[in-house]
Amino acid sequence: MKTIRLISYLLLVLAAASSCVPERIRDPHFEDQEHRSIYIYINDSITLYSKFLSILEAGGVDKTLSAYNPDGEDYTLFLPANAAVDRFIEESAYSSLDELLGDTEYVQALARFHVVNLGINSNDFPFGALPEYTLSGDLLTVGFVIETDTSYYKINNQAPVVQTNIELSNGYIHIISTMLKPITYTSYQWLEQNPGYSIFKAAVDATGLTDTIDINLKDENEESFPSTLFIEHDSVFNEAGIYSLDDLKDTISPDDQDYTNTLNPLYNFVAYHILVGNNFLDDFFEVASNYTTYSDIPVNVNGLGLDIVVNKTKQIFDTIIYLGDTTFIDYIGFNYDASNVITQSGAIHFIDRVMKQQRPTPAQQHFTFWEEPWINERRTEPGEYIVDDPEALYHISWTGPELYLIKEVDTQHPAWNDDYLFIDGDFAITYRIPRFVQGKYDVFLGANNYDGRNAVIEVFVDGKNIGGIQDLATGGSANNTFAQRELGSIDFIRYEDHVVEIKSLIPGRFEWDRISFIPHVED
Repeated sequence: MKTIRLISYLLLVLAAASSCVPERIRDPHFEDQEHRSIYIYINDSITLYSKFLSILEAGGVDKTLSAYNPDGEDYTLFLPANAAVDRFIEESAYSSLDELLGDTEYVQALARFHVVNLGINSNDFPFGALPEYTLSGDLLTVGFVIETDTSYYKINNQAPVVQTNIELSNGYIHIISTMLKPITYTSYQWLEQNPGYSIFKAAVDATGLTDTIDINLKDENEESFPSTLFIEHDSVFNEAGIYSLDDLKDTISPDDQDYTNTLNPLYNFVAYHILVGNNFLDDFFEVASNYTTYSDIPVNVNGLGLDIVVNKTKQIFDTIIYLGDTTFIDYIGFNYDASNVITQSGAIHFIDRVMKQQRPTPAQQHFTFWEEPWINERRTEPGEYIVDDPEALYHISWTGPELYLIKEVDTQHPAWNDDYLFIDGDFAITYRIPRFVQGKYDVFLGANNYDGRNAVIEVFVDGKNIGGIQDLATGGSANNTFAQRELGSIDFIRYEDHVVEIKSLIPGRFEWDRISFIPHVED
């Protein structure tokens, strides 16, 4: 499978914005465009976009795109021309545009799926999910396609962007040459629909891990967590001499046929491919860390180099000798072109070699409450959110005053991701963090350290006091109020969940950003 250096994508983002692809739409130019809404722009280009305008109107989004975003952050519309709408209908179960417009529920979802609840210039496109949801409550992903004579963005691995950054009074329009199809399948259903991954799917079935990746996060009654899949195409298995599920069983678990047992090697092989949480490729870039899986050990992903790689130095897959120089291929890479697939269950990425379990070495671990679905649902929109139902949190509990999630408007705020937990008074707060590789770590607390109203606290990890008494009124600076505070070292001897507890000795404000564990280096 083809691997392209991630850095090449990032360096060519600007080139993508101005490059040409087939079916490029050349829209008329309007003077004083900043005073025109997205809806007016489409209306003034009616010969090009009349069919999608009908979809927007039938979906009840036309009035939305005529006005300013009440949240004050504009909108982004991915706009297909008439030809793209025609192709969409030809490939669908609808016989005509009128029939599509008559399906009220579907056309509402379809129209909203094309509108992001935030104005996003293409210069801010990530190599992953856009930072805000669509009006239908979905995420869209961005890929960078680089070909011999062109480069361009591709939305959801479906729709090439053929014109970017039409800036209007209430947001941006980006023209796409293919309509977006709403995501209606789980990660498991995606496997069912893509026969090229039959070996991995059969292994999922054999191990009973189907339910883990067959969840719909949009279901209000769903209490499971999102997951990220690293999976191999059948051709990758074939290159390793594996042509069927039976071959995989013989390779991974030849002496144990109890495949649904959590101690079984095949079970752990599949579970090792399922990461806890929803991670896109840009989440791995410039980070080297171990990620919790559903197996008995985590997986290491290193994005500090030119490529994002998995389990570097753990296994030699190939040796290349050229002009007397020897290069060892000792890592698993990604197929960037195809990855960042998004489903109702989370993200899917495609790896270029068979990924067997490898016990990683300790790596930096930063915990910022992302395990909590309640928090993740609110951390993209600035505001103060009170936790009015403690049972909504799975990993955090507390006693004392009310607990808040604060998402700052200022994107340059010193807190990571511009958000943090806030409590004010006499409190005790507990955070159960995911398991990570055993070893000795230096522990750092990320919190507001520069306010005379702040509390004096004690920090406990697995019941052990670490760092003694911490006065949070000191330690930061005017330029870095959320400076990390080193607490001391701790030695974890087992791969298991850990509990961080913070208690106020002198009541006051506590703005908690993160807890970090950095592998200890002996002097």
